[in-house]
Amino acid sequence: MAEALLPRRFVASTAASSCSSSPSTQWVLSPSGSRAEPRPARLVAAPTPRHRRHKVHAAVPNSTEQPKWWEKNASPNMIDIHSTQEFLDALRDAGERLVIVEFYGTWCGSCRALFPRLCRTAMENPDILILKVNFDENKPMCKRLNVKVLPYFHFYRGADGQLEAFSCSLAKFQKLKDAIYVHNTARCSIGPPVGVGDALDSSSPEEKPAEATPR
Repeated sequence: MAEALLPRRFVASTAASSCSSSPSTQWVLSPSGSRAEPRPARLVAAPTPRHRRHKVHAAVPNSTEQPKWWEKNASPNMIDIHSTQEFLDALRDAGERLVIVEFYGTWCGSCRALFPRLCRTAMENPDILILKVNFDENKPMCKRLNVKVLPYFHFYRGADGQLEAFSCSLAKFQKLKDAIYVHNTARCSIGPPVGVGDALDSSSPEEKPAEATPR
């Protein structure tokens, strides 16, 4: 009769269930109170924690290096000079073409400001040849050619050799255009360029850092 007074769904866990690896068995008292019927316990799986989704952005290396300012928009008739021999060869191969030599520095603000105008002038005058000489890469040659300020320009043409040498900033760019107008005229060739080799073979003057002309 004592069992009849218990609640209808009194659950008692067996003592053996705490040390057994099998699922525990629950004993449930039947409504009639006659005997307890074993009923397997329901195993409820613990909720699986949700994993946060992380967006992974693949780092794509920049395979194309951007050109420097002295390389941008350069016309096909603009040639970079890296040595004295390249300079002499370019003058020799130019024949009777007007050759403009630009001496510049990558650190020179006036050179950078003037460069786009120089590129435009080269495109407007495809018959002329512009040699770009980096001062820092060709210091001995620049010193022997008496380049003391930047940007600096030399004009050469055929047998006449060197025609002019002057500094020019963006504010005085008309000076360079006037020189092109004067020297880029039709003429006949009478021999190879003269004077350039003598200037380069002369003794090097005392080296001083080149100065940038005001813009």
